[in-house]
Amino acid sequence: MTKHIFVTGGVVSGLGKGLSGSSLGRLLKARGLRVTMQKLDPYLNVDPGTMNPFEHGEVFVTDDGGETDLDLGHYERFIDENLTVDSNATTGSIYSSVIAAERRGDYLGKTVQVIPHITNEIKRRINRLVSDDVDVVITEVGGTVGDIEILPFLEAIRQFRLDVGRDNVCYVHVTLVPYIGPSGEQKTKPTQHSVTELRSRGIQPDAIVCRSDDPISSDLRRKISNLCDVPVAGVVNAADASSLYEIPLVLHNEGLDSYVCEILGLDDRPLDLTAWEALVERVEQASVPVRIGLIGKYVSLPDAYLSVVESLNHAGIHHGVDIDIEWIQAEEVEGLLTAGRLRDLDGIVIPGGFGERGVEGKIAAAGYARENAVPCLGLCLGMQVMTIEYARNVLGLAGANSSEFDNRTPHPVIDLMESQRDVTDMGGTMRLGAYVAQLRPGSRVARAYGEEVVSERHRHRYEFNPRYRTRFEESELQLCGESPDGRLVEFIELDQHPFWIATQAHPEFKSRPDRPAPLFREFIASAMQRAEGRNPPLPTIEADSPAASSS
Repeated sequence: MTKHIFVTGGVVSGLGKGLSGSSLGRLLKARGLRVTMQKLDPYLNVDPGTMNPFEHGEVFVTDDGGETDLDLGHYERFIDENLTVDSNATTGSIYSSVIAAERRGDYLGKTVQVIPHITNEIKRRINRLVSDDVDVVITEVGGTVGDIEILPFLEAIRQFRLDVGRDNVCYVHVTLVPYIGPSGEQKTKPTQHSVTELRSRGIQPDAIVCRSDDPISSDLRRKISNLCDVPVAGVVNAADASSLYEIPLVLHNEGLDSYVCEILGLDDRPLDLTAWEALVERVEQASVPVRIGLIGKYVSLPDAYLSVVESLNHAGIHHGVDIDIEWIQAEEVEGLLTAGRLRDLDGIVIPGGFGERGVEGKIAAAGYARENAVPCLGLCLGMQVMTIEYARNVLGLAGANSSEFDNRTPHPVIDLMESQRDVTDMGGTMRLGAYVAQLRPGSRVARAYGEEVVSERHRHRYEFNPRYRTRFEESELQLCGESPDGRLVEFIELDQHPFWIATQAHPEFKSRPDRPAPLFREFIASAMQRAEGRNPPLPTIEADSPAASSS
């Protein structure tokens, strides 16, 4: 029977429930178990697709087109499984389903209530992931214990243990052990209060993951065990780590995976962390910096570009270099160009986004990269602004733009497809999820992927305008990847440039720590060459050389 692990959090948000659950999933997979994951979010939006990135960070997209919480990115990167839209459920989507059922008469005229109708729908969402191909489902409950919004979720997971049996459910609670400077002590009271609140909802945690700046003492561990009614073996410490990829090793050294397997009655299978340990070692050994400018409009909240950042780090791990990201506000690019501040960058990434703000700065950055041989990678909107820049400044199409930003542009090189023009629903015009592209044989993009048919995830409305295809194809800019029917341009690359490549897709969503996305891998390789050219190594001086003797 499928086993279930529920991860809850207390005291404050942002403690790392998602990373704790992902790390536990990685450890269980290392034992040969088949693992999948899920996030239950308490907000009323049906999904994060229409939320401002400043509100909730990036929207992570699954192969089947689900617009989901960014924690699903952590899940996929750690357990190396492609998740689906069923791996994210919100209060909004749950209430929508229940109300729709009520309107259809499915409840036969009964009074519709939070219990049992909402809680039953939550449990149904959890059970969607259960199959003969899954040994363990890890479900993270968003928010913190005590939030009014998550009470139905807590009640649902409390009932769930009764439904499937005590031996098939494990509750893991992530909480904070803060350090109080004036007293010089780590305090357990926040953890005690958080567990008390959880227990008041009928849930006794089986394990407590204590987040702290520094390791907690054995005395504090015993105190938490005693006051929270959790065995000492179930009180594990996740002190701050230098890299998020160390967290599975930290939790394993604390014995969390063995303890959870014992609670769930899972066989004590041999554990193989060799590959993950080698990955962490490569992270620790990376010292040579490669400076990448990320040109965005949400740079004050790095989580808005979380998958892009992690994909850059994956490529850095692959090449053994340390990625130093320079966060550049797109609206300030033109001023930075005047000041010459982009000159010190080894590469430029122009990520996705929506809306007009900052677009001219992104176009200016694309032009600077093209004219100064700076490696440049464009993602989704990044490909669109690179297309606009090239049209204006190389093809001579004055005023070229996207109709998203200027519906009166004389040259809409980026435009809505005809089939999308009359759709009024915001989601209805989106191209979401995995789409196949045919790459041009011999192109740099095809060489990067090592194949000519690839699949990447998308999230956008506007497309390269096919009316301008001939103008571009007669230039040095290759339209090197397109949809199988030839209607949609998916990849572009510029001849005679170190790396000026873009895609309409979001390859960052499929990157893995030990398997970086091909375009990111090749982009960082090109950036490394620029870094080496700008900072050539000092010549080696032999001991008996004239230069050595003169010194």
